[in-house]
Amino acid sequence: MHAQDCPLSAPPSMPLPLPLCQLIATGGTIAMKLDPERGGAVPALSGEDLLAAVPAMSRVARLEVRELFNIPSDHMDPGRWVQLWHAVHEALARPEITGVIISHGTDTLEETAWFLDLTLASDKPVVLVGAQRNASVPDFDGPRNLLNAARICVAPQARRQGVLVAMNNQINAAREATKTHTADVEAFKSGDFGLLGVVDADRVVFSRQPTRRQHVPLRAGDLPRVEIVPMFAGASGDLVRAAVALGARGVVVQALGFGNVNAGMFEAIREAIARGVAVVISTRVPNGRVQPAYAFDGGGHTLKAAGAVFADNLSPHKARILLMLLLQGARTPHRLQSMFDQ
Repeated sequence: MHAQDCPLSAPPSMPLPLPLCQLIATGGTIAMKLDPERGGAVPALSGEDLLAAVPAMSRVARLEVRELFNIPSDHMDPGRWVQLWHAVHEALARPEITGVIISHGTDTLEETAWFLDLTLASDKPVVLVGAQRNASVPDFDGPRNLLNAARICVAPQARRQGVLVAMNNQINAAREATKTHTADVEAFKSGDFGLLGVVDADRVVFSRQPTRRQHVPLRAGDLPRVEIVPMFAGASGDLVRAAVALGARGVVVQALGFGNVNAGMFEAIREAIARGVAVVISTRVPNGRVQPAYAFDGGGHTLKAAGAVFADNLSPHKARILLMLLLQGARTPHRLQSMFDQ
């Protein structure tokens, strides 16, 4: 046999590198431990510490860490949202990055998720994850949630789903996710609409897609001031007047039922609208849309006639975020309403 007739052995195939995800650490209970001297949980763990506690993540993805904050999420504010947006935007713009995981406290996690869902323009997954129990507790839920977030981040079906909340093996959409329990690990729910999917032992399963999504570009400069004012039996309307006096450009009213207030609150709302302040009507009821159904003074029909905007099914705190972003430009009540209806 001639040498040239000898078959050449094929070179061994090289395994493909794992996808690259960025973990942006912002603090929260997931990064806390008990401090005996202070008598409670305090920030203690970095993003690198979180990764070191979950070695299984390295078998799912390559992770790089960016430590942005280490704060309780109760200290999160619009200025920090903007900083986080820039960090996520920079990461997603890199071709080698598959997606972004954000570790975050649960108290305002749904607000941060909704802000990012509205303002980011990328098909890549962004997954927010937290913990209900701190790292000093024997059944700390942070490691499982982080591992699940990494599995979601590299799942092809997670693309084009918007910003996701991953807690307790469940996947929720940013618009609908809300914290429903102060302590249980299964705290985040999606109300009438249910989960997007689950993280099972063998694979990530999506059962539906979030269809009510919109994009509101983030402009330069500070976000306009918007306050939330609750309606309750006997409310005077003075809190609406105080918000206007303090310079709020918008007020979200946490109304009752379908979106109703009493006569005193109604008068204060009309005064605010007459002064050019945008007023959005939400409700303290967890599920369902607000609608202009009642025609008594302060009923939804009279509020709409006065120029108030209805928040659809958005909670007061999520309606506030959308209104802040919309008020970056001049918006008429008609235009605002069209955006809340999307």
